[in-house]
Amino acid sequence: MSSPKRSFAQKYFGPEATFVFFAGAGTLHLLRPGMYEQIMPPQIPAHHELVILSGYAEILGGVLYAIPKTRRLGAWYLIALLIAVFPSNIYMASQEKFQQQVPGGKAALLARLPLQFVMIWWLDRLAKRTAPAAS
Repeated sequence: MSSPKRSFAQKYFGPEATFVFFAGAGTLHLLRPGMYEQIMPPQIPAHHELVILSGYAEILGGVLYAIPKTRRLGAWYLIALLIAVFPSNIYMASQEKFQQQVPGGKAALLARLPLQFVMIWWLDRLAKRTAPAAS
């Protein structure tokens, strides 16, 4: 029995790609924490510890999402994680020092904000389509 044909989006933005994206981002948090610490709003304490924690959290979320039996849990976990890190993305977009460092400047940083909502929608949609039915 052959597996159902996957769409372009499922093939290139599916569970495997989602795992690579989040595990890769999480690994970068662990290898280059200073890069992420600087984009955290100053009101949030324990920058280093939270960056390390978020790195492990992203890796775990990617793993949960990659496994069909835990994909729905992984989707909700990653959605919560994307919501939790959103203040850092807003802070980054609002600061001139980051606008000067990022290719595309302020426009690129502002364009990135709604992409998180697209990612949330996609995680949920793909999990519903590819996770096994609850038994």
